[in-house]
Amino acid sequence: MHLEQAELQVIEASSGRQAIQYLQEYAIELVILDLMMDDGNGFEVLQYLRDANMESLVIVLSARREVQDKILTLGLGADDYVTKPFSPVELVARVQAQLRRHRPHSSFPTKILRLNKLVLDIDNYFLRYDGKSFSLTPVECRLLELFMQNPDRVLTKREIYKRVWNHENFDDNNLSVFISRLRSILEPTEGSPHYFHTIRGIGYKFSGDGQ
Repeated sequence: MHLEQAELQVIEASSGRQAIQYLQEYAIELVILDLMMDDGNGFEVLQYLRDANMESLVIVLSARREVQDKILTLGLGADDYVTKPFSPVELVARVQAQLRRHRPHSSFPTKILRLNKLVLDIDNYFLRYDGKSFSLTPVECRLLELFMQNPDRVLTKREIYKRVWNHENFDDNNLSVFISRLRSILEPTEGSPHYFHTIRGIGYKFSGDGQ
């Protein structure tokens, strides 16, 4: 009801099996996905989405607050994670923010951002680093883009959340999980270049040269 009041077209699936059927039949731009279902779970639907290389955005909606659940869903390619209970207004804001950020592929030149050894393909969500290419989710790509555009500058958590998620209500756990995901790429082992610096009680600083 809230989504339709925001002038969004909505298709509702009553089960995971029906959700997969709709994803096969319709061009779905964004999925709001509950993890708990009668005939399976949301992880299976999310895995299906990614195995089929579908570009639908995904906001996971769940009562499960454990950090491991967030790590798993974001690792499977979810773009946001909202825990119950939640404000319908906030959920609509998150949906609208994701849709505004979503850029369909086009024939226009790809936007590339370079910082020392890092090459970020913003339109195609790829990072080239140390001779390797890494596929990123749209949120990971926007987060890294923000850091690469502001090297050696302290960014507050609220500022990061507002500029990446495009709304004020920031989730500290969500942000920490996304930072951890990017760290696993850029700082995979002890002794690796140190790009992300935690500024306790404030936010993060990104070192452009990995120092």
